[in-house]
Amino acid sequence: MKAAVFHSEHDIRVEEVPGPGQPGPGEVLVSPYWCGICGTDLHEYAMGPIVIPSAPHPLNASQLPQILGHEFSGEVLAVGPDVTSVKAGQRVSVMPILYCGECYYCRRGLNHLCGSMAAVGLSFRWGGIAEQAIVPATHVSILPDEVSDLQGALVEPAAVAAYGVDTARVSAGDTVLITGAGPIGALAALYAASIGARVFISEVNPARAAVAQSLGVAEVLDPTQIDVVAFVKDRTGGIGADAVIECSGNERALQTAIAAVRKSGRISQTGLHTRAASIEPMVLSEHDITLTGTWCYPVTDWPRIIDLIARGRFPVEKVVTAQIAMEDVVEKGFEALLSPTGDQVKVLVNARSR
Repeated sequence: MKAAVFHSEHDIRVEEVPGPGQPGPGEVLVSPYWCGICGTDLHEYAMGPIVIPSAPHPLNASQLPQILGHEFSGEVLAVGPDVTSVKAGQRVSVMPILYCGECYYCRRGLNHLCGSMAAVGLSFRWGGIAEQAIVPATHVSILPDEVSDLQGALVEPAAVAAYGVDTARVSAGDTVLITGAGPIGALAALYAASIGARVFISEVNPARAAVAQSLGVAEVLDPTQIDVVAFVKDRTGGIGADAVIECSGNERALQTAIAAVRKSGRISQTGLHTRAASIEPMVLSEHDITLTGTWCYPVTDWPRIIDLIARGRFPVEKVVTAQIAMEDVVEKGFEALLSPTGDQVKVLVNARSR
């Protein structure tokens, strides 16, 4: 079968690899429809391997080379002999986090913090940018007719964004500032708006700002042209935002978040910082501000996110800016997303070879 395989930094090849064969106990064989390219994938391509293991992973012994793709939907082709929760022919979305179920965190329901966590498409034998993949049956959720194949591939990043907003305890009537309008920031805006929040988005990249504007749920601000903190405070009677979802992983954006949030407000650090960031901790204390990091999402969130999409409350498809063939994954996917002058926000790969 064909698959997009990561070998090393700037070395992803679409090549023929052995297929997975039939699923074993507790497994399902899936034919992926669409698979998103994530920021984590981009980091691996630009600087990796980082998360992808060079030595056998402690949970499942996987290691380089790695079939990529952890944001995907697909059709079930076959199920293992003991699987009754899903059947061949059904459409599903895959929750990619793999966990031991036995460590301190797993036993407390914090499976996304498992001490030996792995992920389909990053530290597992199979991935979603391939013609076939085997995944645990417990990790697939059936897609209703109201949810398209494309929307099903966006459940994973939507869960990341929703967790960021939920961690900031956003509720109806809140004013929310989102810093960064990449895929997660855009999805966070859609989710916060669905709750009933008033949303502002700060974004410096014109292409991303245009996509954010097209969502129709937020006022989009260019931090190079206006003082975002002053603007938000002016619109809130001098108070500031009830919550800030920091989605850029940028030092200046985090500083803006701290300055723009109201006293006793909440900041959710959802974007991943790849280097240290300088802040004034005294401001957190003086203003009673809660700054919380987020990692992934609760592994049980798939049915809830799928239901929101099915009912039209979470139009995740609005963030997609390109749909490409597997053969074009490097040039039109990874290179386009990493280009400083690129105009792509969310690229989905058609995993079915043409």
